[in-house]
Amino acid sequence: MDEQETLKWFEIPRWAIEPSVRALRLGNSAFDFLFYDVNALWLTILGDGEVIQTTGSATKATEEIFRHLDLGALTNPEGSVLVVDAMRSPYITRFADVPTFIEWANENSSVEAVSVSGVGSSALGSAALAWNLSMSLGQPVAAIVPGYGVADVFQQALGGWFGFGVYNWVKQSVQELLAHTAPSVAAIGRDLQSSTPSCSKASSGVPVFRRGSGSSDVLHDILLEVPTVKCLFGHSKGAFVIANAILGLPPNVLQALRITTYGCTVRKNASAGGYQQFLGTIDALGWLNSWGNQPDHTIFSWHSTNTVLPLAMHVQRL
Repeated sequence: MDEQETLKWFEIPRWAIEPSVRALRLGNSAFDFLFYDVNALWLTILGDGEVIQTTGSATKATEEIFRHLDLGALTNPEGSVLVVDAMRSPYITRFADVPTFIEWANENSSVEAVSVSGVGSSALGSAALAWNLSMSLGQPVAAIVPGYGVADVFQQALGGWFGFGVYNWVKQSVQELLAHTAPSVAAIGRDLQSSTPSCSKASSGVPVFRRGSGSSDVLHDILLEVPTVKCLFGHSKGAFVIANAILGLPPNVLQALRITTYGCTVRKNASAGGYQQFLGTIDALGWLNSWGNQPDHTIFSWHSTNTVLPLAMHVQRL
């Protein structure tokens, strides 16, 4: 009997862990209502009575589902790519795997912008941020919904809101350990990442991070495969996802990129096309996470982009 078979005797089954991960994802989803403009998104879509589309694979026909904004937003630990178009129905198209999105984006040639939301954000917060951006740009925006697995739980338990660089290393180390010792548990929340064209996998077949997080791996491959994408938008930890994702890109791809961050500033890559970084003067979380990197613009706001709340950062205006 090989080593992998022996380890299975001691592995905690997925069914015993996944409910806990879903519960923590639900808790994180509460922050979506605090930090993102969920109200504006819901009011428009529900008021119009439109549906949301979901695309599962290249061979599966697009289905019309959900007459309200669900998207598995509150508990689903798996990530996805959402194309949000505030200008026309069905407003949101969901892709469960990266190759299907890449094929669709290259056929439509309409996606020029990608957004990444902050720590633990569900489909709800990711869609809301992309909605604000789409309203401002007048074009569709692809939102990366981060997967949420056991490695993310470890990171957040250790203070994942702060010091992204340190805890990102912790998350990558935990994911690699789980991939070799508890593959069924390590696979929770990694479906989107495992579908990337250049996915790196452990001997157990479970994906491991190449750039510190699954979202960075997904964005890196999108930038390599979808040449129309020129604009990247990140809020909070989404800014660090972008900073990691652009490492190792070919010079011609990197030089074409315009990067905008909200609520967190990152060290600028000299080879990138340009940066615009916004930070609120009363955003304690943003200043802590910025590690001394200075913003291009300071505004009188705090960390939230929810326009219902006072002194929020208005992404659409910025």
